[in-house]
Amino acid sequence: MLITGATLADGRVRDVRIGDDGRIDAVAGGLGADAGERVIEARGRHLLPGAVDVHVHFREPGGSHKETWTSGSRSAAAGGVTTVVDQPNTSPPTVDGAAFDEKAALAADSLVDYGINGGVTGEWDPEGLFDRPLFALGEVFLADSTGDMGIDADLFADALDAAARRDAPVTVHAEDATLFDEGALDGDLGGVGTAATADAWSAYRTADAEVAAVERALAAAADRDAQVHVAHTSTPEAVDAVVEARDDGADATCEVTPHHLFLSRERARSLGTFGRMNPPLRSEERREALFARLAEGAVDVVATDHAPHTVAEKRRGLVDAPSGVPGVETLYPLLLESARTGELSLERVRDVVAANPAETFGLDRKGRVAEGRDADLVLVDTADPREIEAAALHSACGWTPFEGLRGVFPEVTLVRGEVVYERDPATGAASFGDPVGRNVRES
Repeated sequence: MLITGATLADGRVRDVRIGDDGRIDAVAGGLGADAGERVIEARGRHLLPGAVDVHVHFREPGGSHKETWTSGSRSAAAGGVTTVVDQPNTSPPTVDGAAFDEKAALAADSLVDYGINGGVTGEWDPEGLFDRPLFALGEVFLADSTGDMGIDADLFADALDAAARRDAPVTVHAEDATLFDEGALDGDLGGVGTAATADAWSAYRTADAEVAAVERALAAAADRDAQVHVAHTSTPEAVDAVVEARDDGADATCEVTPHHLFLSRERARSLGTFGRMNPPLRSEERREALFARLAEGAVDVVATDHAPHTVAEKRRGLVDAPSGVPGVETLYPLLLESARTGELSLERVRDVVAANPAETFGLDRKGRVAEGRDADLVLVDTADPREIEAAALHSACGWTPFEGLRGVFPEVTLVRGEVVYERDPATGAASFGDPVGRNVRES
């Protein structure tokens, strides 16, 4: 394939040739088409590296009514995500070799490349996990969330030691349950859309609970020379703690989610229980400060924590509704809209969704439009935003917390040179390719 006249994130206009091996052969000007090559004319559009979403929950095995590897990877491809990393809180949880193998067999249905993380519980089998092509250890839960996989400090220390011996990164869900405000859940919390219901979950799982857990996790990892990646930091203070630890020599990075960047407790008043997630939405002031950290370079990665649940499940009262929101299809579109409006540079967007996660987790063939890299590519018209509508998205859960916001969506998504998604910008008609996903720790 030859893509001609594309504008890269840094503003250069280049042609990109893709070889038979699915890698980028050349990035240059004036390339002519070879016999039999498909040519995509990209003049006036941007060609970006496919996003590497290092935090998704595709729910298989055990939760296929919420999402499957087919539906989740279609949603990813339609949003320009070409690599996903699935977390271990499925049923059964991915805490031993047999559970890993079961999930790996299901992941063969993925349209996009993938990694599979291993979990930590009292019943985990580190030898069985590390004997497989494991992406990372984690999401290691320091407080319970979906799947009830919260662990204590001693087991966390054991997990860090096991990972450090094998040079494996550890992804941490950092909240301290001893600092949750139980009183916030007093009263009538059965409603779906009330302001009281929306604020109660944020008041319950406090910002202080996150910051304290992040600081302790960073200290424990530094003591063991372990690589730690803090998942879904929802407060600017937590981001600052990671930056400070790194400045002191720790191997530490952090991610933020689109819902913590674009939604706040104010927005949650209309979301009700659909806005319940862990960690929860924060104040508008904290949301703005978190976005500022992203813009200035303090945030390493933006990942979605794509956590689909059905509409019926989310309509339960606050105490019974599951935590989590879908987001893999809207990751790139929301950030590209921020680049279009001048809030972020396009290069910054490229870095936090592609280049940085690839570098952080050692994916040497991902994350950049460069010779020798996998041809994981996304073609977008950054001047053509559209309103986000659940009906137009592809997750099996059928809803989005970003309804009514604007995003810039891909026209073409390639995984190692294979077209996995293509949309006609004039008619909106879209088509998907075949499942071509591979485990990135095997390829």
